[in-house]
Amino acid sequence: MTQIIDGKKIAHEVLTECESEIAELKQQGITPGLAVVLVGEDPASKVYVNSKVKKCSELGLHSEKIVLSKDATQEEVLAVVTRLNEDDAIHGILVQSPPPPQIDEEAIVRAIDPAKDVDGFHPENVAKLALEDSTGFVPCTPAGCMRLLQASGIETSGAEAVVVGRSMIVGKPMALLLMARGSDATVTVAHSRTKDLVEVCRRADIIIAAIGKPEFLTADFVKDGATVIDVGINRVEDPSTKKGYRLCGDVSYEEVAAKAHAMTPVPGGVGPMTIAMLIKNTIKAARQRGELL
Repeated sequence: MTQIIDGKKIAHEVLTECESEIAELKQQGITPGLAVVLVGEDPASKVYVNSKVKKCSELGLHSEKIVLSKDATQEEVLAVVTRLNEDDAIHGILVQSPPPPQIDEEAIVRAIDPAKDVDGFHPENVAKLALEDSTGFVPCTPAGCMRLLQASGIETSGAEAVVVGRSMIVGKPMALLLMARGSDATVTVAHSRTKDLVEVCRRADIIIAAIGKPEFLTADFVKDGATVIDVGINRVEDPSTKKGYRLCGDVSYEEVAAKAHAMTPVPGGVGPMTIAMLIKNTIKAARQRGELL
């Protein structure tokens, strides 16, 4: 029987921890604060932002949502970031990705105070991740994947792991987390130019699929007994459904489930963990800020 890794359940456990940590900080006079900046009217981004703000409210965090026009200039976005950097009530800043094309996203990320970069994308936090400096912030999705593995009893030490995808959002930080001391996996990062990708993946005890192609990884990619973490979330047309589409991951779920020891579903796997780890990072930022004062 394949172990289905329940991201909703594990995210709930993380958020329960967060509630206790928030209550503890409030007793010290610190209310963690998160600011989420949305530029434009991208429907998916609006949903993500609203869900983050809603979760903050449920947990008793201070939150601020700033919505800028899709025509906002680089200077306007930078001005908002500068204001939030200087706001003592805000411990974490997130600028929702992707922004409109006129916005230089990399410059925006670099403008965020690294101590408030709860997305973990600032070069200083990327360096801290590589150096295994625990004061930095780990990108939320890879951090969520690691928590799923740990909570599900998946042994990483000595395991051969293949990360399919090399983005700065998931692939590269995921590889660093898996190879870090304490995780101790042997890691291969595969991508669109990898030769014999099927054979590379079939060596893996753990596969992290983050390639952004619907149902790309089929049973041929997976050896019997492997663990498969599906980071992808894709919308594909499906006339048989009421909405005319369905959500799927980067893994062909049904056929891979027949071979895998454990795997995540889509939806309900990695997705819920991303918001949970964002809240966790915001609490960490508030605690570290409190220690400095």
